Amino acid sequence: MADETQEAGGIDFPFPFTPYAIQKDFMAALYQVLEAGKIGIFESPTGTGKSLSLICGALSWLRDFEQKKRQEEERLLEAGAPTSSDGLAPALGLPSSCRGSPGTPEATGEPDWITQFVQKKEERDLVDRLKEEQVRRKKREERLQQIRHNAKLRFAAKRMRQEDEETERLLRLSSEMLAAGTEPEQVASGEEELVLAEYESDEEKGVPSGVDVDEDDLDEEHVMKIYYCSRTHSQLAQFVHEVQKSPFGQDTRLVSLGSRQNLCVNGDVRKLGSVQLINDRCVEMQRSKHERKSITEEEEPTRRRQRQEPRATCPFYSHERLQLLRDEVLAGVKDVEQLVALGKEARACPYYGGRFAIPAAQLVVLPYQMLLHAPTRQAAGIRLQGQVVVIDEAHNLIDTITNIHSMEVRGSQLCQAHSQLLQYTERYGKRLKAKNLMYIKQLLYLLEKFVAVLGGNIKQNPNTQTLSQAGTELKTINDFLFQSEIDNINLFKLLGFTERYGAVLVPSMEQPKLSGFQDFLQSLQPGATAAPATPAEVEEDRSPPPASPLMHVEGFLEALTTANQDGRVILSRQGSLSQSSLKFLLLNPAVHFTQVVKECRAVIIAGGTMQPVSDFREQLLVGAGVEAERVVEFSCGHVIPPDHILPLIICSGPSNQMLDFTYQKRGLPQMMDETGRILCNLCNVVPGGVVCFFPSYEYQQQVCAHWEKSGLLARLTIRKRIFQEPRKANRVEQVLLEYSRCIKHCGQARGTETGALLLSVVGGKMSEGINFSDNLGRCVVMVGMPYPNIMSPELQEKMAYLDQTLPRAPGQGRPGKALVENLCMKAVNQSIGRAIRHQKDFASIVLLDQRYASPAIQAKLPAWIRDRVEVKATFGPAFAALRKFHREKAGLS
Repeated sequence: MADETQEAGGIDFPFPFTPYAIQKDFMAALYQVLEAGKIGIFESPTGTGKSLSLICGALSWLRDFEQKKRQEEERLLEAGAPTSSDGLAPALGLPSSCRGSPGTPEATGEPDWITQFVQKKEERDLVDRLKEEQVRRKKREERLQQIRHNAKLRFAAKRMRQEDEETERLLRLSSEMLAAGTEPEQVASGEEELVLAEYESDEEKGVPSGVDVDEDDLDEEHVMKIYYCSRTHSQLAQFVHEVQKSPFGQDTRLVSLGSRQNLCVNGDVRKLGSVQLINDRCVEMQRSKHERKSITEEEEPTRRRQRQEPRATCPFYSHERLQLLRDEVLAGVKDVEQLVALGKEARACPYYGGRFAIPAAQLVVLPYQMLLHAPTRQAAGIRLQGQVVVIDEAHNLIDTITNIHSMEVRGSQLCQAHSQLLQYTERYGKRLKAKNLMYIKQLLYLLEKFVAVLGGNIKQNPNTQTLSQAGTELKTINDFLFQSEIDNINLFKLLGFTERYGAVLVPSMEQPKLSGFQDFLQSLQPGATAAPATPAEVEEDRSPPPASPLMHVEGFLEALTTANQDGRVILSRQGSLSQSSLKFLLLNPAVHFTQVVKECRAVIIAGGTMQPVSDFREQLLVGAGVEAERVVEFSCGHVIPPDHILPLIICSGPSNQMLDFTYQKRGLPQMMDETGRILCNLCNVVPGGVVCFFPSYEYQQQVCAHWEKSGLLARLTIRKRIFQEPRKANRVEQVLLEYSRCIKHCGQARGTETGALLLSVVGGKMSEGINFSDNLGRCVVMVGMPYPNIMSPELQEKMAYLDQTLPRAPGQGRPGKALVENLCMKAVNQSIGRAIRHQKDFASIVLLDQRYASPAIQAKLPAWIRDRVEVKATFGPAFAALRKFHREKAGLS
């Protein structure tokens, strides 16, 4: 269908078809939040076109913003200079910190003539900046227009690629000829790369650290843009495809960001497998490139030996080709797969090409971790000042931030890192600079103390060390530092050192051959005290090689720099030292979200099931310093007719057994029998697929084993073929395929078997991101309430933290108790949201537990379910309502 322009709230929104009324409301509300620079919490059920509403609403606002800015620029340039830059800043998108103020002698303490002189100079500077920006924008637009309509640039890239391939072929032949006529070189000559250059911390250098510095010819001013992030790469790819199909698909400058593992086109690096190995190798190649450039005349004699045997640089990192790739990326909307294909064709790195496209991009698509982890964000060149951030699928945002910044290191990893680091020091200590040797000794001391605080001895094999104490102990960060006797060490400087040299000091266990690097590593293996692979590790034979143990230590060190009140350290002693661990638990995710909400013009937190939203307000936004008036909530209903959904809360079963699935009672035989009888009745009247969620894998297996003994399982199989959610992720797709085929076959055969029953687990592989539309999910059943383990030390500490830090509202329970209820209901909402995926879909939703009848619990359900839910005290009326519903809807399927 041709694109249409829809008006909502006085604003024109281009849309690929006539939108639903709720989509118009969504776009209008989104536009106002972006215009006002607020924080929006948007809930739009799956199947209501949320992605398109986000795209068309946000890009319509960006279109109008850019148009206003250009008009204001033209007016100012025609006038020559503004009379005041204060009223001008908002129109030009300048942050409040950059806005000038007229200033008065009383306010500034300066004479009038000085104030006027400074003001006029600022005005002239502003006009000069506008002129420069206008020239840059014009050049960029001309360049992108050429790429879109001129094939010569493509031929130029192809010619460069052919030349590179020929050069590589000649170099390979030369290397083979040299290798055939020379003796194997000695290990010592290949080990030059293992001797560290002198390290200086950021504080000592006075400049930011990192080797990934943008080149001048690739750097541009950052324009106003929208950063869109989601949970998985598949969700991001789906979003990009929606942009391509939208009315903005032809003109939007979009760049898709991803990890090196997803974007690398260097075959030698890609085959390393794990994310950490690929990152280490890529950074090492860039570092060697920059270090060779930075050698000064004074360093010439001391570095001569290194230059004779230079480390490899990446053939895909060429400024000229990266410029071409950057412009090609901006010329048309591409997802990650298309970007990788383009990088291979141009023989240019998609990872860096995408990063260099960020400044000029209007829409940047990236995964959660890249936006929410500050060091990753900075390394990628992402600048949030004055920009817009959209966080989609944000129902698990708090958990995501907590998990990103929590870190665990095992006793076996501590011992392994110490062993390899000690051997490195013994071998190269005399050739190291004094400062580097000091940092290495600090690392050795720190590792020794970490093992000691667990109750172990660093000099003994961790696998054979039995700890005298077992159990879990929680400590504040400061108490842990004091007990470990490392409170006098500057963790920030030490962290910088490990970030710079960790991959060289303690290489990964399965690093491929890198000249003397591999020989050195092999020499360490016999003496290493690494723990043997556990059965779980053996089972995952396709897993990538493990990363360096020092990388885990580095992550733990970074976590220890968190403020004392915002985290805890968990000492887990599990019999042997190798199985024991140190874990950092982040209690306050707001500390890592503060920078995002403070720097950004506006932040949109969106999802299909955002209820209950109190967690976002209290744990994330209030803690990040966001004023209540800056937060806007928007929640819309579903696009389905009201009679296309039947949500029921059932309090008792067919034999009048009260449904109480608390942990103490759910394992009773009569409770499991009643659950089976309910499902048997449902399977008799529900066509197609029934998806039944249990609180855990263990309970699902317990119930199935009981049903098999009692004969209930055999009764269920008369009407529905039974499938169970597998524990292994690699088997999920196969089970879903067989489940789908069974339902399709039963629908065609019209026999006694009417479909399939899928037994799933809340929080498992099928409770999120899986589409049970139409006949795949005509009924969703929730057995009990999936409360988290209240005895978990982590959860108890989190509850105690919230009770201490959050105010207790009048008439409300403790914040810690509310956290447990909210975690439960978020899991419920995600699971029951697997059904009803489009306007013509229909399904029944059955909640089995008398506790769901509580008004406080019902208030945490999504609005489109909460407004229609019926509470049935007995099973008879509930079964009658289900039978009537599915009979009436039989003609729609």
